[in-house]
Amino acid sequence: MGASATAGMQMVAARPCISSAPRFLTSKAVVLAIDRGISTKSSFGSSSHVSSVRSLRFRSNEASSLSYRKVVTRAMSGESDKSGGFGLPIDLRGKRAFIAGVADDNGYGWAIAKALAAAGAEILVGTWVPALNIFETSLRRGKFDESRKLPDGSLMEITKVYPLDAVFDTPEDVPEDVKANKRYAGSSNWTVKEVAESVKNDFGSIDILVHSLANGPEVTKPLLETSRRGYLAAISASSYSFVSLLQHFLPIMNPGGASISLTYIASERTIPGYGGGMSSAKAALESDTKVLAFEAGRKGKIRVNTISAGPLGSRAAKAIGFIEKMIDYSYTNAPLQKELTADEVGNAAAFLVSPLASAVTGSVVYVDNGLNTMGLALDSPTLAV
Repeated sequence: MGASATAGMQMVAARPCISSAPRFLTSKAVVLAIDRGISTKSSFGSSSHVSSVRSLRFRSNEASSLSYRKVVTRAMSGESDKSGGFGLPIDLRGKRAFIAGVADDNGYGWAIAKALAAAGAEILVGTWVPALNIFETSLRRGKFDESRKLPDGSLMEITKVYPLDAVFDTPEDVPEDVKANKRYAGSSNWTVKEVAESVKNDFGSIDILVHSLANGPEVTKPLLETSRRGYLAAISASSYSFVSLLQHFLPIMNPGGASISLTYIASERTIPGYGGGMSSAKAALESDTKVLAFEAGRKGKIRVNTISAGPLGSRAAKAIGFIEKMIDYSYTNAPLQKELTADEVGNAAAFLVSPLASAVTGSVVYVDNGLNTMGLALDSPTLAV
Protein backbone atom coordinates (compact mmCIF):
# COMPACT_ATOMS: atom_id res chain seq x y z
CA MET A 1 0.00 0.00 0.00
CA GLY A 2 1.07 3.56 -0.46
CA ALA A 3 3.58 4.88 2.02
CA SER A 4 2.26 7.21 4.70
CA ALA A 5 4.25 9.83 6.54
CA THR A 6 5.74 7.25 8.87
CA ALA A 7 7.34 5.42 5.97
CA GLY A 8 9.25 8.56 5.06
CA MET A 9 11.37 8.49 8.22
CA GLN A 10 15.05 8.73 7.41
CA MET A 11 17.94 7.40 9.48
CA VAL A 12 21.24 9.28 9.50
CA ALA A 13 24.36 7.65 10.90
CA ALA A 14 25.50 9.18 14.15
CA ARG A 15 29.05 10.53 14.27
CA PRO A 16 30.08 10.69 17.91
CA CYS A 17 32.82 12.82 19.36
CA ILE A 18 33.22 11.49 22.89
CA SER A 19 35.29 12.99 25.68
CA SER A 20 35.89 11.11 28.93
CA ALA A 21 33.30 8.51 28.06
CA PRO A 22 34.04 6.21 31.03
CA ARG A 23 33.59 9.04 33.49
CA PHE A 24 30.37 10.07 31.77
CA LEU A 25 28.91 6.59 32.12
CA THR A 26 29.40 6.66 35.89
CA SER A 27 27.76 10.05 36.29
CA LYS A 28 24.64 10.15 38.41
CA ALA A 29 23.23 13.38 37.05
CA VAL A 30 23.08 14.05 33.36
CA VAL A 31 21.46 17.10 31.86
CA LEU A 32 20.42 17.11 28.23
CA ALA A 33 20.89 20.45 26.55
CA ILE A 34 19.68 20.80 22.99
CA ASP A 35 21.23 23.49 20.81
CA ARG A 36 19.26 26.59 20.34
CA GLY A 37 17.35 26.54 17.08
CA ILE A 38 15.15 23.54 17.88
CA SER A 39 11.78 24.98 18.65
CA THR A 40 9.75 23.28 21.35
CA LYS A 41 6.61 24.70 19.85
CA SER A 42 6.91 23.16 16.43
CA SER A 43 3.69 22.34 14.69
CA PHE A 44 3.52 19.09 12.74
CA GLY A 45 1.13 19.08 9.83
CA SER A 46 1.47 15.39 9.09
CA SER A 47 0.91 12.35 11.23
CA SER A 48 4.61 12.03 11.91
CA HIS A 49 7.67 14.23 11.82
CA VAL A 50 11.39 13.73 11.61
CA SER A 51 13.35 16.51 13.24
CA SER A 52 16.53 17.91 11.81
CA VAL A 53 19.85 16.52 12.86
CA ARG A 54 21.07 18.71 15.70
CA SER A 55 24.10 18.88 17.94
CA LEU A 56 23.30 17.56 21.40
CA ARG A 57 25.43 18.35 24.44
CA PHE A 58 25.39 16.36 27.66
CA ARG A 59 26.85 17.85 30.85
CA SER A 60 27.50 15.84 34.00
CA ASN A 61 28.12 17.08 37.52
CA GLU A 62 31.56 15.46 37.41
CA ALA A 63 32.72 17.85 34.69
CA SER A 64 32.57 15.11 32.06
CA SER A 65 31.25 16.10 28.66
CA LEU A 66 29.87 14.31 25.68
CA SER A 67 29.31 16.16 22.45
CA TYR A 68 28.06 14.50 19.32
CA ARG A 69 25.63 14.72 16.46
CA LYS A 70 22.62 12.49 16.70
CA VAL A 71 19.33 11.87 14.97
CA VAL A 72 16.20 12.85 16.83
CA THR A 73 13.25 10.97 15.41
CA ARG A 74 9.72 11.79 16.37
CA ALA A 75 6.68 9.83 15.27
CA MET A 76 3.60 11.62 16.45
CA SER A 77 -0.02 10.85 15.69
CA GLY A 78 -2.37 13.65 14.76
CA GLU A 79 -4.18 13.33 18.07
CA SER A 80 -1.03 13.14 20.17
CA ASP A 81 0.24 16.32 18.52
CA LYS A 82 -2.39 18.21 20.46
CA SER A 83 -1.59 16.59 23.77
CA GLY A 84 2.16 16.70 23.32
CA GLY A 85 2.46 12.91 23.68
CA PHE A 86 4.52 10.65 21.49
CA GLY A 87 3.23 7.75 19.47
CA LEU A 88 3.83 5.57 16.43
CA PRO A 89 0.60 5.76 14.45
CA ILE A 90 -0.97 3.27 12.11
CA ASP A 91 -2.24 5.73 9.55
CA LEU A 92 -4.39 4.28 6.76
CA ARG A 93 -6.08 7.52 5.77
CA GLY A 94 -6.58 7.67 2.02
CA LYS A 95 -6.44 3.87 1.71
CA ARG A 96 -9.27 1.65 0.55
CA ALA A 97 -9.76 -1.91 1.80
CA PHE A 98 -11.85 -4.77 0.46
CA ILE A 99 -12.63 -7.42 3.08
CA ALA A 100 -14.02 -10.67 1.69
CA GLY A 101 -16.01 -12.78 4.11
CA VAL A 102 -17.93 -10.43 6.40
CA ALA A 103 -21.42 -11.73 7.12
CA ASP A 104 -22.00 -10.76 10.77
CA ASP A 105 -20.47 -8.65 13.52
CA ASN A 106 -18.64 -11.21 15.63
CA GLY A 107 -15.99 -12.78 13.41
CA TYR A 108 -12.40 -11.94 12.58
CA GLY A 109 -13.42 -10.33 9.28
CA TRP A 110 -15.58 -7.79 11.11
CA ALA A 111 -12.82 -7.09 13.65
CA ILE A 112 -10.30 -6.50 10.88
CA ALA A 113 -12.71 -4.13 9.12
CA LYS A 114 -13.12 -2.17 12.36
CA ALA A 115 -9.39 -1.94 12.98
CA LEU A 116 -8.73 -0.71 9.44
CA ALA A 117 -11.58 1.80 9.74
CA ALA A 118 -10.20 3.05 13.06
CA ALA A 119 -6.89 3.68 11.30
CA GLY A 120 -8.68 5.75 8.66
CA ALA A 121 -9.21 3.30 5.78
CA GLU A 122 -12.32 3.26 3.62
CA ILE A 123 -14.13 -0.07 3.99
CA LEU A 124 -15.71 -2.22 1.30
CA VAL A 125 -16.92 -5.73 2.13
CA GLY A 126 -17.86 -8.84 0.23
CA THR A 127 -20.64 -10.92 1.78
CA TRP A 128 -21.68 -14.45 0.88
CA VAL A 129 -24.75 -14.15 -1.31
CA PRO A 130 -27.17 -16.26 0.81
CA ALA A 131 -26.27 -14.14 3.88
CA LEU A 132 -26.37 -10.80 2.08
CA ASN A 133 -29.97 -9.84 2.79
CA ILE A 134 -29.78 -10.56 6.52
CA PHE A 135 -26.45 -8.75 6.84
CA GLU A 136 -27.59 -5.63 5.00
CA THR A 137 -30.91 -5.55 6.87
CA SER A 138 -29.19 -5.84 10.25
CA LEU A 139 -26.74 -3.13 9.26
CA ARG A 140 -29.51 -0.81 8.05
CA ARG A 141 -31.67 -1.29 11.16
CA GLY A 142 -28.82 -0.51 13.52
CA LYS A 143 -28.44 -4.00 14.99
CA PHE A 144 -24.68 -3.71 14.58
CA ASP A 145 -24.37 -0.16 15.89
CA GLU A 146 -22.95 -1.19 19.23
CA SER A 147 -20.28 -3.37 17.64
CA ARG A 148 -19.58 -0.68 15.02
CA LYS A 149 -18.24 1.70 17.65
CA LEU A 150 -14.66 2.77 17.08
CA PRO A 151 -12.19 3.90 19.78
CA ASP A 152 -13.01 7.58 19.14
CA GLY A 153 -16.72 6.97 19.68
CA SER A 154 -17.73 7.17 16.03
CA LEU A 155 -19.31 4.29 14.10
CA MET A 156 -17.50 2.28 11.46
CA GLU A 157 -18.84 3.17 8.04
CA ILE A 158 -19.04 0.52 5.35
CA THR A 159 -19.01 2.35 2.04
CA LYS A 160 -20.44 -0.53 0.05
CA VAL A 161 -21.42 -4.18 0.50
CA TYR A 162 -20.90 -6.47 -2.49
CA PRO A 163 -22.52 -9.90 -2.93
CA LEU A 164 -19.72 -12.45 -3.27
CA ASP A 165 -19.33 -16.18 -3.64
CA ALA A 166 -15.59 -16.80 -3.89
CA VAL A 167 -16.11 -20.44 -4.88
CA PHE A 168 -16.87 -19.24 -8.41
CA ASP A 169 -14.33 -17.28 -10.45
CA THR A 170 -16.48 -16.33 -13.44
CA PRO A 171 -20.18 -16.51 -14.42
CA GLU A 172 -19.34 -19.48 -16.65
CA ASP A 173 -18.27 -21.46 -13.57
CA VAL A 174 -21.66 -21.22 -11.88
CA PRO A 175 -23.75 -24.39 -12.28
CA GLU A 176 -27.41 -24.15 -13.21
CA ASP A 177 -28.67 -25.37 -9.85
CA VAL A 178 -26.90 -22.50 -8.10
CA LYS A 179 -28.19 -19.95 -10.61
CA ALA A 180 -31.71 -21.20 -9.98
CA ASN A 181 -31.29 -21.28 -6.18
CA LYS A 182 -33.70 -18.85 -4.53
CA ARG A 183 -30.99 -17.78 -2.07
CA TYR A 184 -29.16 -16.21 -5.03
CA ALA A 185 -32.28 -14.58 -6.49
CA GLY A 186 -32.07 -10.81 -6.79
CA SER A 187 -28.28 -10.73 -6.69
CA SER A 188 -25.96 -10.37 -9.65
CA ASN A 189 -22.28 -9.95 -10.47
CA TRP A 190 -21.17 -11.97 -7.46
CA THR A 191 -18.38 -14.15 -8.88
CA VAL A 192 -14.81 -13.13 -8.02
CA LYS A 193 -14.09 -11.68 -11.45
CA GLU A 194 -17.36 -9.72 -11.48
CA VAL A 195 -16.84 -8.31 -7.99
CA ALA A 196 -13.33 -7.14 -8.88
CA GLU A 197 -14.73 -5.46 -12.01
CA SER A 198 -17.52 -3.84 -9.98
CA VAL A 199 -15.04 -2.44 -7.45
CA LYS A 200 -12.90 -1.11 -10.31
CA ASN A 201 -15.92 0.58 -11.90
CA ASP A 202 -17.08 2.03 -8.57
CA PHE A 203 -13.78 3.13 -7.04
CA GLY A 204 -10.99 2.56 -9.52
CA SER A 205 -8.56 0.87 -7.16
CA ILE A 206 -7.94 -0.56 -3.68
CA ASP A 207 -4.90 -0.70 -1.42
CA ILE A 208 -5.78 -3.57 0.92
CA LEU A 209 -7.28 -7.00 0.24
CA VAL A 210 -8.42 -9.20 3.13
CA HIS A 211 -9.40 -12.86 2.76
CA SER A 212 -11.58 -13.98 5.68
CA LEU A 213 -13.20 -16.99 4.05
CA ALA A 214 -13.31 -20.65 5.04
CA ASN A 215 -15.77 -23.46 4.58
CA GLY A 216 -15.64 -27.23 4.72
CA PRO A 217 -18.94 -29.06 4.23
CA GLU A 218 -17.53 -32.15 5.95
CA VAL A 219 -15.50 -30.39 8.66
CA THR A 220 -16.92 -32.62 11.40
CA LYS A 221 -15.74 -35.80 9.65
CA PRO A 222 -12.30 -37.31 10.29
CA LEU A 223 -9.98 -37.03 7.30
CA LEU A 224 -10.18 -40.78 6.76
CA GLU A 225 -13.93 -40.46 6.31
CA THR A 226 -13.87 -37.34 4.13
CA SER A 227 -15.09 -37.71 0.56
CA ARG A 228 -13.17 -36.39 -2.43
CA ARG A 229 -15.95 -33.92 -3.03
CA GLY A 230 -15.86 -32.64 0.54
CA TYR A 231 -12.07 -32.40 0.54
CA LEU A 232 -11.93 -30.45 -2.72
CA ALA A 233 -14.77 -28.20 -1.56
CA ALA A 234 -12.76 -27.26 1.54
CA ILE A 235 -9.69 -26.49 -0.57
CA SER A 236 -11.74 -24.49 -3.05
CA ALA A 237 -13.56 -22.30 -0.52
CA SER A 238 -10.79 -21.93 2.03
CA SER A 239 -7.53 -21.66 0.09
CA TYR A 240 -7.94 -21.39 -3.67
CA SER A 241 -10.41 -18.57 -3.08
CA PHE A 242 -7.46 -16.50 -1.82
CA VAL A 243 -5.50 -17.21 -4.99
CA SER A 244 -8.52 -16.23 -7.06
CA LEU A 245 -9.17 -13.02 -5.14
CA LEU A 246 -5.58 -11.86 -5.44
CA GLN A 247 -5.46 -12.92 -9.08
CA HIS A 248 -8.46 -10.75 -9.98
CA PHE A 249 -7.86 -7.84 -7.61
CA LEU A 250 -4.12 -7.47 -8.19
CA PRO A 251 -4.60 -5.42 -11.39
CA ILE A 252 -6.54 -2.78 -9.43
CA MET A 253 -4.32 -2.74 -6.33
CA ASN A 254 -2.07 0.27 -5.90
CA PRO A 255 1.67 -0.51 -5.71
CA GLY A 256 2.77 -0.80 -2.11
CA GLY A 257 -0.53 -2.38 -1.12
CA ALA A 258 -1.01 -5.44 1.06
CA SER A 259 -3.11 -8.57 1.31
CA ILE A 260 -3.76 -10.83 4.28
CA SER A 261 -5.64 -14.05 4.99
CA LEU A 262 -6.53 -16.06 8.09
CA THR A 263 -5.17 -19.49 8.89
CA TYR A 264 -5.12 -21.87 11.86
CA ILE A 265 -2.56 -24.00 13.70
CA ALA A 266 -4.23 -27.16 12.33
CA SER A 267 -2.21 -26.48 9.18
CA GLU A 268 0.92 -27.82 10.90
CA ARG A 269 -0.26 -29.75 13.96
CA THR A 270 -2.97 -32.33 14.44
CA ILE A 271 -6.22 -30.94 15.83
CA PRO A 272 -8.58 -33.92 16.24
CA GLY A 273 -12.08 -32.91 15.15
CA TYR A 274 -10.93 -30.28 12.65
CA GLY A 275 -11.57 -32.49 9.68
CA GLY A 276 -13.12 -32.59 6.26
CA GLY A 277 -9.90 -31.46 4.61
CA MET A 278 -9.85 -28.14 6.46
CA SER A 279 -6.40 -28.82 7.93
CA SER A 280 -5.16 -29.48 4.40
CA ALA A 281 -6.78 -26.28 3.16
CA LYS A 282 -5.02 -24.21 5.82
CA ALA A 283 -1.69 -25.85 5.00
CA ALA A 284 -2.24 -24.98 1.34
CA LEU A 285 -3.15 -21.41 2.28
CA GLU A 286 0.11 -20.95 4.20
CA SER A 287 2.18 -22.43 1.39
CA ASP A 288 0.38 -20.24 -1.15
CA THR A 289 1.08 -17.20 1.01
CA LYS A 290 4.81 -17.61 0.43
CA VAL A 291 4.48 -18.16 -3.30
CA LEU A 292 1.98 -15.33 -3.73
CA ALA A 293 4.24 -13.01 -1.73
CA PHE A 294 6.94 -13.56 -4.34
CA GLU A 295 4.69 -13.34 -7.37
CA ALA A 296 2.55 -10.42 -6.23
CA GLY A 297 5.61 -8.66 -4.83
CA ARG A 298 7.45 -8.83 -8.12
CA LYS A 299 4.41 -8.17 -10.28
CA GLY A 300 2.62 -5.46 -8.33
CA LYS A 301 4.75 -4.57 -5.28
CA ILE A 302 2.07 -6.10 -3.08
CA ARG A 303 2.85 -7.73 0.28
CA VAL A 304 1.11 -10.98 1.21
CA ASN A 305 0.86 -12.37 4.75
CA THR A 306 -1.43 -14.62 6.75
CA ILE A 307 -2.48 -14.51 10.40
CA SER A 308 -2.67 -17.78 12.33
CA ALA A 309 -5.37 -16.84 14.79
CA GLY A 310 -6.34 -18.68 17.93
CA PRO A 311 -9.85 -20.09 18.53
CA LEU A 312 -12.76 -17.64 18.61
CA GLY A 313 -16.38 -18.45 19.43
CA SER A 314 -17.78 -16.94 16.25
CA ARG A 315 -20.94 -18.21 14.56
CA ALA A 316 -18.89 -19.77 11.77
CA ALA A 317 -16.51 -21.51 14.19
CA LYS A 318 -19.39 -23.07 16.09
CA ALA A 319 -20.01 -25.28 13.07
CA ILE A 320 -16.96 -27.28 14.14
CA GLY A 321 -18.84 -28.36 17.24
CA PHE A 322 -16.14 -28.12 19.90
CA ILE A 323 -14.98 -24.52 19.66
CA GLU A 324 -15.78 -23.76 23.31
CA LYS A 325 -13.51 -26.61 24.41
CA MET A 326 -10.74 -25.23 22.19
CA ILE A 327 -11.12 -21.81 23.77
CA ASP A 328 -10.90 -23.35 27.25
CA TYR A 329 -7.86 -25.39 26.22
CA SER A 330 -6.12 -22.30 24.89
CA TYR A 331 -6.86 -20.34 28.05
CA THR A 332 -5.42 -23.10 30.23
CA ASN A 333 -2.32 -23.92 28.21
CA ALA A 334 -1.20 -20.80 26.32
CA PRO A 335 1.71 -18.70 27.69
CA LEU A 336 -0.67 -15.74 28.03
CA GLN A 337 -3.55 -17.00 30.15
CA LYS A 338 -6.36 -14.84 28.83
CA GLU A 339 -9.17 -15.08 26.34
CA LEU A 340 -8.23 -14.10 22.79
CA THR A 341 -10.40 -11.31 21.39
CA ALA A 342 -11.26 -10.64 17.77
CA ASP A 343 -9.98 -7.08 18.20
CA GLU A 344 -6.47 -8.39 18.89
CA VAL A 345 -6.46 -10.12 15.52
CA GLY A 346 -7.88 -6.97 13.92
CA ASN A 347 -5.08 -4.88 15.41
CA ALA A 348 -2.44 -7.29 14.11
CA ALA A 349 -4.03 -7.10 10.67
CA ALA A 350 -3.96 -3.29 10.75
CA PHE A 351 -0.25 -3.42 11.50
CA LEU A 352 0.46 -5.93 8.72
CA VAL A 353 -1.24 -3.84 6.03
CA SER A 354 0.28 -0.57 7.27
CA PRO A 355 3.58 1.06 6.29
CA LEU A 356 4.94 -0.03 9.67
CA ALA A 357 5.17 -3.57 8.22
CA SER A 358 6.57 -2.45 4.86
CA ALA A 359 9.27 -5.15 4.91
CA VAL A 360 7.04 -7.98 6.15
CA THR A 361 5.76 -10.37 3.48
CA GLY A 362 5.34 -14.11 2.99
CA SER A 363 4.94 -14.57 6.74
CA VAL A 364 2.66 -16.56 9.01
CA VAL A 365 2.02 -14.29 12.00
CA TYR A 366 0.68 -16.03 15.10
CA VAL A 367 -1.95 -14.18 17.11
CA ASP A 368 -2.98 -16.88 19.59
CA ASN A 369 -1.60 -15.87 23.00
CA GLY A 370 1.44 -18.00 22.16
CA LEU A 371 -0.37 -21.34 22.11
CA ASN A 372 1.56 -22.36 18.97
CA THR A 373 4.80 -22.46 20.98
CA MET A 374 3.61 -25.10 23.44
CA GLY A 375 4.65 -28.73 23.08
CA LEU A 376 3.01 -29.94 26.27
CA ALA A 377 -0.50 -29.45 27.64
CA LEU A 378 -0.30 -28.18 31.19
CA ASP A 379 -3.71 -29.64 32.00
CA SER A 380 -2.77 -33.11 30.81
CA PRO A 381 -3.78 -35.84 33.31
CA THR A 382 -0.32 -37.31 32.83
CA LEU A 383 1.26 -34.35 34.60
CA ALA A 384 -0.94 -34.92 37.64
CA VAL A 385 0.42 -38.40 38.20
